[in-house]
Amino acid sequence: MERIEGRTAFVTGGASGIGLATAEVLIAAGARVVLADWDAEALEREAARLGVSALAQHLDVRDRAALGEAKEATEKAFGPVEILFNNAGVAPGPDELADMSPEEFDLRVSIMLTGVFNGIHTFAAGMRDRGEGHIVNTASMAGLVASPRLGAYTTAKFGVVGLSEVLRAEMDRHGVGVSVLCPGLVRTNIGLHGLSESEAEAGRAIMAQGLDPSIVGGQVLDAIRRNELYIITHGEYGASVAERAARLQGAFDTAPVRSDTIHLPGTEPAES
Repeated sequence: MERIEGRTAFVTGGASGIGLATAEVLIAAGARVVLADWDAEALEREAARLGVSALAQHLDVRDRAALGEAKEATEKAFGPVEILFNNAGVAPGPDELADMSPEEFDLRVSIMLTGVFNGIHTFAAGMRDRGEGHIVNTASMAGLVASPRLGAYTTAKFGVVGLSEVLRAEMDRHGVGVSVLCPGLVRTNIGLHGLSESEAEAGRAIMAQGLDPSIVGGQVLDAIRRNELYIITHGEYGASVAERAARLQGAFDTAPVRSDTIHLPGTEPAES
């Protein structure tokens, strides 16, 4: 999607961090952007700051009915959504999986994985029918490499990577692009809500070391224009991803090869 000017974009998690930075980049490129977020105060403030090219939409991405209402409001104000950025997220949480409550697990998966599906469910068919559009889903470096104490977060983010790969395979022939954003540490406010002042101060100190979200916004814009599948913000993690891939390939190298296997689409053996 080379032309951004005049497009309508819908950005979840749009009142701060990566979502807001990407909205700013899209508006600078000539798009009209709906900022969707659960934080009503920040949402109204940022939409007012961005002016007539932005529209505030209070939204919980877990609420499919509310997403349908947001779609109607967007189309009434700006027209059909042509760029969808499923970006809403929450912090990982401190517990190991064995100690994690079902409520904590369900919350993170429902926002960061099911919430992505809900955005796709709401907007993707319209893009397919019109024969153009682009969808960006936010995963994480934790969607490519597993780490302790990130169990629910990693579950959701690995899911978003797989979901995005499937969606791209399904939508490509219809002229709709798909990208998945896998950032490392970015300077945002994620995870700071509800903390004590001392905890929030420690969190801000960590986040201050992160990448400027405006840089990530620029990468997202470039990926939309070039229809790139993977958006990687921190190249230094490449070795860790390669190590995981090598361990996985090693398991295949020692597995028996069966001549009677029924191959799933996309897994057929290469012709010699």
